[in-house]
Amino acid sequence: MRSVTARRTGLRDRKKQATREALRDAALRLALENGPDNVRVEDIAEAAGVSPRTYNNYFSSREQAIVAAVTAERETRIAAALAAQPSTTPLAEALTEVIIEQYLAEHSRDALLLITTSPALRAAFLSTTAAIEPPLTAAIATRVTAPEPTARVLAASVAAAIRVAIELWLQPAPAPLVTAGFVVVSGSLPALLRTTLAPLEPALSAAEADGRDPGAADPPLREPQLS
Repeated sequence: MRSVTARRTGLRDRKKQATREALRDAALRLALENGPDNVRVEDIAEAAGVSPRTYNNYFSSREQAIVAAVTAERETRIAAALAAQPSTTPLAEALTEVIIEQYLAEHSRDALLLITTSPALRAAFLSTTAAIEPPLTAAIATRVTAPEPTARVLAASVAAAIRVAIELWLQPAPAPLVTAGFVVVSGSLPALLRTTLAPLEPALSAAEADGRDPGAADPPLREPQLS
């Protein structure tokens, strides 16, 4: 009986995930075809083969659905990629490289242009940075065996650093360059992410050191190199 219940639960979860994916994919496709301001919730629901009421069980706005297609499973991917990093790689370095890799992977040219030309989509895109906190908290706690509050603070700080980098990257262009709400991306996103994450390196390194096995020997000192 328990296995039957588990199978039913698993099937239900898969159906929910499939519906979510269908809605977000339809939202992005329609926005790219018609412009985000010309897409209605009813249009997205119809394209995905569900009712508007079902749509509202998954997304609270069209902007949320459109952005979800761009950032799909980002927080899970970042946490999984961090967990897969070699333990010999310093946490701050591993975290920075993983975040840059995942953010670059999700930015297709057409989707990026769509987001930069819509203030509502920019706001929705920025709001997604907080979603990384729970899975990243778990990944950091596992990596450094730090107390859960410490891992949570570090994850929240990382999310804030990412948000600042994205805000700087999507900041409005100077007045002469602004046309119909278009935003010229400012600088290199990888460089901005490195800059905003850099101040967190001491805290990440300290947490990593605190998480070391107390009985472990310190790394051997290097012999001085004589020239």
